[in-house]
Amino acid sequence: MNVKKISTRKISEVAAEQIQDMIAKGSFKPGDKLPSVRELCELFGVGRSAVRDALTSLQGKGIVQVKQGEGTYITRFDSSKLFNNPHLHPDIKDIHELFQARKMVETGLAAMAAANRSEADLAKMNKLISDAAIHGWEEDYQFHMAIAHAAGNDILIQFVQFISETLKKSMIDFHHYLQTRDDIAKKIEEQHLGIYLSIKNKQPDQAHKNMIEHLELVEKLLQMSILQER
Repeated sequence: MNVKKISTRKISEVAAEQIQDMIAKGSFKPGDKLPSVRELCELFGVGRSAVRDALTSLQGKGIVQVKQGEGTYITRFDSSKLFNNPHLHPDIKDIHELFQARKMVETGLAAMAAANRSEADLAKMNKLISDAAIHGWEEDYQFHMAIAHAAGNDILIQFVQFISETLKKSMIDFHHYLQTRDDIAKKIEEQHLGIYLSIKNKQPDQAHKNMIEHLELVEKLLQMSILQER
């Protein structure tokens, strides 16, 4: 396990970030028990108070649960807490349900964007399509957010942000997988272009259709990439 020794100010915050990063990278999984406070002190090269403060911070975020006399455990993903805690990491079943929500919401947003988009919205989408082919997850995320903003519904924008934050780690890993599959990356790029053109040409029904085809493909490929890692 590659862990950096901590020697900066705000030691407890850095310790909390490192623990959260290890959880995000899969070193610790939901339901796992964390090493003891003493072991974490040795791991990070810090004092007990820093580790205890870090665990308290993570417990406050709902990322870990401290059980008196037993130890500290990684909190399992709970969809009922989704909007209060986007730090939890979903499993393959949760990802399916999150994509069900995406398909319900983002198809409608694509249709709304086709009716409401401005020239500025189109310019932003067009640039992000080009950038996504080079850079990856961040541009992909911003492209979908640009569609949400073009639709003009602030509540649904927040909804997409919540889901995207929950899926972030899985989607970043997925984009790393795409770097090894030029054929799939090209297909997704073509789908993004199709969504953009239907929005540009003010075709709500086609935008809806293009978006659901895109999300169905991404969900299928994402689940395949996760299963291959296991």
